[in-house]
Amino acid sequence: MKYYIIAGEASGDLHGSKLIEEIKKNDPESNFRLWGGDLMSKSGGKVVKSLEELSFMGFYEILINIFTVFKNLSFCKRDIRLFNPDKIIFIDYPGHNLRIAKWAKKYGFKTYYYISPQVWAWKESRVKTLKKYIDELYVILPFEKEFFKKKHNYKVHYFGNPVMNNIDEFIRKKKFKIKSKKPIISILPGSRKQEVKKILRDILKVIKKFPNYRFIIAGVSHIDKEFYEKILNGNNTEIIFNKTYQLLNSSSYSIVASGTATLETALFNIPQIVCYKTNFINYLLAKFIVKIKFISLVNIIMGREVVKELIQDDVNPKKIEMELSNLLNNNKIKGDYEELRKILGKDNAAEKIISHIQNN
Repeated sequence: MKYYIIAGEASGDLHGSKLIEEIKKNDPESNFRLWGGDLMSKSGGKVVKSLEELSFMGFYEILINIFTVFKNLSFCKRDIRLFNPDKIIFIDYPGHNLRIAKWAKKYGFKTYYYISPQVWAWKESRVKTLKKYIDELYVILPFEKEFFKKKHNYKVHYFGNPVMNNIDEFIRKKKFKIKSKKPIISILPGSRKQEVKKILRDILKVIKKFPNYRFIIAGVSHIDKEFYEKILNGNNTEIIFNKTYQLLNSSSYSIVASGTATLETALFNIPQIVCYKTNFINYLLAKFIVKIKFISLVNIIMGREVVKELIQDDVNPKKIEMELSNLLNNNKIKGDYEELRKILGKDNAAEKIISHIQNN
């Protein structure tokens, strides 16, 4: 069977790689054509669009790259028709994927959406598009199933959260830990250049205030090393590329950009503070459009503040230093993380989702 899988972010690359592995267990002869990164490439199939060509964050960045956005859409449609897949699997990345889903349905392709767009946070009108153009929708947050059912009379599937499955599998395999005489504070500044640039400079200014800790930055391969070095500007803070889980597994505390990484950090049981900073236009628009109280997945799932969030102007050296100092003395957060795990459940999400895709 032929699968066309589209992911546009680092977290989607990880989820996509796990899906490919599960598909191959049941169908070793399966054929893949992919939008993603190194993890999906290593799992099998040909990556025709890589993450560095796709990672635009926020309204402003999309606007200034609008010609690239439309070029990618046109390429995707041509490529799908030439490959003629049996099934198309979309992984998050809604700005692109919903447009392709609408087109694909018109041409009779089977469409599956893995990791629903966060329509409960903003652009709830997208539910109509999902209902019309997606054959099967899979959600990964427990409250999403009720949201779609009660508010929109839309049957979706929740088989657990694959992030927890991925991390539990990693821990079971006893992957190596980084040896260190000092406790490690990991820095996860994001997977897009825009967010790394906005956040990392302020975090670096705080490091010298904590001489008893070792700070390590989680780098991603689709951002070149020179980009990080330019931000470091002579600061000798370590960077480890493509080993985020190994780094988290070795950390005592973490400073994290918003996104899937906040949930990953919590499931590794690492106390964290969350930073979110974008350009002023993006922030202003989001203030009017986004309907949620929190930005980190941990707080959204729990429905209350478990991890401290620093947003926009609060992402500054003074605030980061203060909240990191507070974090070092927070003994309650790990108990909250235990509650988070219970809410998510323990199902093998990737295995069950693939089983459902292959049989529907």
